[in-house]
Amino acid sequence: EVQLVESGGGLVQAGGSLRLSCAASGLIFEAYAIGWFRQAPGKEREGISCIEISDGSMVYSDSVKGRFTISSDNAKNTVYLQMNSLKPEDTAVYFCAALYGTGWGSLCLRYNHGMDYWGKGALVTVSS
Repeated sequence: EVQLVESGGGLVQAGGSLRLSCAASGLIFEAYAIGWFRQAPGKEREGISCIEISDGSMVYSDSVKGRFTISSDNAKNTVYLQMNSLKPEDTAVYFCAALYGTGWGSLCLRYNHGMDYWGKGALVTVSS
C-alpha cells in the first residue's frame, strides 16, 4: 500500500519559516516525481513545487519561487519543503503527491487532478 504522510505544519508569524516533510512508503521512490500542492480556504488547489527523485530536477510556481525550497532525502524516502519569508496568503492545507515517471518538468505543477497518490495534508497558518 502506497502512503504519503505530511508533517511539520503549524502556526507561524508572517516572515517566519516552517519545514514540511513528506514521507513516502510502498512505492519505488526513484521512479516518481513528488509534488507539493496547497489549497487555501475558498480557493482551488494549486501546485507549488515538484522534484523528480531520479535526477533532483525541481520546479516552482511563481507564487513561492525564491522563498520555498524543495529537496529530497532518498535514503529516507522523504521530500521536504523549506518555507521561508512566509506570508498570510501562504495559509493553506499543504499536500504532497506522487506522479509516476520522469521528464515532467513544470507539467507536474499542473497535474492537480492527475497525480497518482496523495497525502492527507498538513495545515499551515501564517498570522499577520
